[in-house]
Amino acid sequence: MRHVSRRAAVVLLLAGLVLAGLLVFLIQYVFQAKSWAAFPGSPHVYRGNNLTAGTVTDRGGELLLRSDESGRSYAADETLRKATLHLLGDRYGYIPSNVLSDHAADMIGFDLVQGLYHSSSGTMQLSLSAAANTTAYQQLAGRHGCVAVYNYRTGEILCLVSAPSYDPDNMPDIEGDSSGQYDGVYVNRPVAGTYTPGSIFKLVTAAAALEQLDDLDTRTFYCGGVTEIGGKPVHCLNVHGSITFREALAKSCNVVFGQLAAELGADTINGYAAALGITQSLSFDGLRTAAGSMQADDSDPWELAWAGIGQSTDLINPVQYMTLMGAIANGGQAALPYLVAEIPGQYQAETTMLPAALSQQTADRLAELMINNVQTVYGSWNFPSVTVGAKSGTAEQDPGRLANATFAGFMQDENYPLAFVAVVEHAGSGSEVCIPIISAVLQVCIQQLAQP
Repeated sequence: MRHVSRRAAVVLLLAGLVLAGLLVFLIQYVFQAKSWAAFPGSPHVYRGNNLTAGTVTDRGGELLLRSDESGRSYAADETLRKATLHLLGDRYGYIPSNVLSDHAADMIGFDLVQGLYHSSSGTMQLSLSAAANTTAYQQLAGRHGCVAVYNYRTGEILCLVSAPSYDPDNMPDIEGDSSGQYDGVYVNRPVAGTYTPGSIFKLVTAAAALEQLDDLDTRTFYCGGVTEIGGKPVHCLNVHGSITFREALAKSCNVVFGQLAAELGADTINGYAAALGITQSLSFDGLRTAAGSMQADDSDPWELAWAGIGQSTDLINPVQYMTLMGAIANGGQAALPYLVAEIPGQYQAETTMLPAALSQQTADRLAELMINNVQTVYGSWNFPSVTVGAKSGTAEQDPGRLANATFAGFMQDENYPLAFVAVVEHAGSGSEVCIPIISAVLQVCIQQLAQP
């Protein structure tokens, strides 16, 4: 009798374990079945690296991509296809679409009863403006680089363009190209790239100086075109003579900012680069930005000076730096960027504020100085009817090649709170090259935001 009782107890225990396992499975099924159905590589919803589900539009509903079991159909306009390639991917998976993959579970047709019943039902509306992306790509005019614009209060990315690119409907022979036209074409430059910033990095040194040097506003500096730091010369592009800090930022004086960096010290410069997010990366919609770097060292004052100027080993990521521009414009704190605005019935984007990068006092002061840059040096007429603050940079690269042109800043307007960054590789002066690009793109973005 005891043996029967023990066996019955064991059977009941096993039955309880089976039921518990079934209950756990059912709970996981209810909450995770959609993700299981959309796992990367699933032959039911993927063809190679491409999700075969749904439609992608821009913020106004313009078609960017339609994908189903029969293949992919891109936008009708060739330039728009090129301008959005690094976000939507190509037909062959050489450039994948992490944005689509990240939201695959929301794009497929799936329910708990029928399972995967229709793989082309989702419509993903991006925050992008097709017109702004097309304009940015046209303005880059065949040069390598990137342009990014976003709303620093909401996080909406209106423009995110990487060049070079190619037409996914007419893929060139990239492997056979020897002209350099397609060098680095598979890299999404604003997201995965890093660049020597040039003088746009002087904003980091400026933030440190504003907070650490009490007498900064009463000082007068002298620029004779060159100064000696650590026994080596630091050259400026001009002879500025007697100059204030405000004028030094507007005129981008290397002598003044080299001296300030050496005075502040490596720990301070490195610390501010980290605090302002330069060495960090951002994640959104399946994309992760590359982290920049800052390695100033007190043991070499000359290298420290050049680091504070934006040369040496400094590296920035364009999208991350764009968020710093937004923080300066917005009292020290900006929104995390996003691309996917809505998948009706499945997903709705929400604004997420990044940790404060600056105190409001420092951010407001930097913003005022950057607006002065535009008013006194770059020309307010380049940005009609809006208030823009900016800093240009000319980042020296390999000897014998033109510098990278860089330009970063913001619009300070209640209706158009936009931050931007542009990089054009081996193109020369940051202001001369990038201002026409940014001016044209911002005008389109203003038109887009003005629409209901």
